[in-house]
Amino acid sequence: MSPSVNSDVNVNAISPVTVVIPCHTEHRWISLRHAVESARAQSPAPAEIVVVVDHNAALYDKARHELDGVTVLANRFRRGAAGARDTGAFHAITPLVAFLDDDVRAHHGWLAGLLAPFADRAVTGTGGAILPAWSGRRPAWFPDEFLWTVGATDPGRPAAPTARVRSAAMAVRRETFVAVGGFDGCGDEAELYRRAAEAGGLWIFVPDARVHHPVGPERMTLRHVLRRCFHEGRIAATSGRGPLRAVLPGAPLRHLRALLRGGVPGALRRAGAVAAGAAAAAAGGVLELTTRPPAPRPAPVPAQKITAGVRR
Repeated sequence: MSPSVNSDVNVNAISPVTVVIPCHTEHRWISLRHAVESARAQSPAPAEIVVVVDHNAALYDKARHELDGVTVLANRFRRGAAGARDTGAFHAITPLVAFLDDDVRAHHGWLAGLLAPFADRAVTGTGGAILPAWSGRRPAWFPDEFLWTVGATDPGRPAAPTARVRSAAMAVRRETFVAVGGFDGCGDEAELYRRAAEAGGLWIFVPDARVHHPVGPERMTLRHVLRRCFHEGRIAATSGRGPLRAVLPGAPLRHLRALLRGGVPGALRRAGAVAAGAAAAAAGGVLELTTRPPAPRPAPVPAQKITAGVRR
């Protein structure tokens, strides 16, 4: 195993870490408290837990009065989770910063798992596994390949270097985060990871660093999955990644093999969902490529008259 993914290290000897939790609505107050408690229960304990309220004065006052033992800040950047995360990270004085969303619960060992790879100085950031907390029985047709559409990660994904992690459960070296401008300065998560990687260093996925993320009934529908695939297909066409590769990492043939073997409940429906998602992504890519305004032509360079080898 690469030293970058070796968990047999003394995480207590690794640099201290600040945990940043952005929030924006009173409707998530209970889940926010659970997120804070799950961060507080980690071992090693974070040096500081920072709750950043995104432009909500009532929630800010409530958090300051009722959340004991944490630092409560108001988002000092533009509205949104990116600005809230940046506010917390720029406030931190620890070499490492971890991020946790206000609607997730971190498992015991989440922070230790994220910190372990930082024993290798080549590591810039880490990300954990996000497990779906279904609000009811998981749909039989829902394949693991589309867990990303509900904010979760594939449970079979191994510990390894990666091109991207999810900000709902990640850690990063603060100096690199600040140097590339944070989330808001980069525009989106993908750009943050790209710039941080170009600055030097690896991103490591740590499957044992787990959090639970709720999945409401409105996202447990095929319509939601197809809408996300269509949108991702458009983004992928713009970036040049290819829409099918963006929504279906790897070759999702296991559902077809299960279908051919028979006896696997839901195999036909999962195979159909994979095909429908691929078609939606392809349609999004085609639409983006055919409706994108053409790039402006460069202005013509005025012809210059040349006489007897002298430019005039």
